[in-house]
Amino acid sequence: MPTKTVEPARFKDTMRTEYDLRGGVRGKYASRFKRDVVMVPLAPDVAAAFPDADAVNEALRILLKAAKKAAPAT
Repeated sequence: MPTKTVEPARFKDTMRTEYDLRGGVRGKYASRFKRDVVMVPLAPDVAAAFPDADAVNEALRILLKAAKKAAPAT
């Protein structure tokens, strides 16, 4: 006789009844993003240091250049 497994409390359905997602469309807004966009979550303190995505990209490019200079030649 199969035994019934008990789901851990962390997987308990806690969604409120007023949130009805049955009419939702998966990926409805996905086309707004470029195909080559990579979403990366930033810690709040890191995000606060940059005014926009261009500033983040500029800082990362500078870091990449510095890492290439510091890396031993192969």
